[in-house]
Amino acid sequence: MMYLLVIVAFIFSLWAQFRVKGTFNKWAQVANLNGMTGYEAARRMLDSNGLSDVPIEPVHGALTDHYDPIHRVVRLSEPVYYERSISAVSVACHEVGHAIQHKVHYPMLVLRHRMFPVVNFASGVAPFMLLAGFLFSSLNLIGLGIIFFSAAVAFQLVTLPVEFNASNRARQVMVEQGFIRNDEERGVAKVLNAAALTYVAAALVSVLELLRLILVYTSNRD
Repeated sequence: MMYLLVIVAFIFSLWAQFRVKGTFNKWAQVANLNGMTGYEAARRMLDSNGLSDVPIEPVHGALTDHYDPIHRVVRLSEPVYYERSISAVSVACHEVGHAIQHKVHYPMLVLRHRMFPVVNFASGVAPFMLLAGFLFSSLNLIGLGIIFFSAAVAFQLVTLPVEFNASNRARQVMVEQGFIRNDEERGVAKVLNAAALTYVAAALVSVLELLRLILVYTSNRD
């Protein structure tokens, strides 16, 4: 039964990835009525929140947008940076939402940053521990692998409120400052919700896989 749930969750994850790409492409064809590029929307949102010193850089690729908290820079994919679409301003403002979180020390973002060094190590070690544990029938190694994998799962769960909060900040600013008009809110919501769904799906897959590993571990101990 657990295997079936993991497979279903994995299929859901694939569907979520296709959906975010499809939703982004759909609303990338719809120009925002104010004619702002993603860069212009991000710049205005940063400046209005006292973040004039945070630069914005274009990067190659699609959906490669992110906020770099180490160098304090917003990086937007070229389709977002240059285009004047609903998708472009939605994604750009979402990334600025992370910059605002950084400024105000949003607790879940602070926690996420503190977890990252540990999780970065744990996620690299976990697969080898689990593989060695199953190859050599070592419950100790499997147990260690599960502990390390748990850290990666916890990181994904902490990421969820960070992403939802960034989207909420983006939508609020976009409406309050007139980046979008009332009839454009639907498109913005669809783009941001589709993006959030990918994080939900990834977390669900990880949680179910962790539960499966725990069940395997406990059944072998009995």
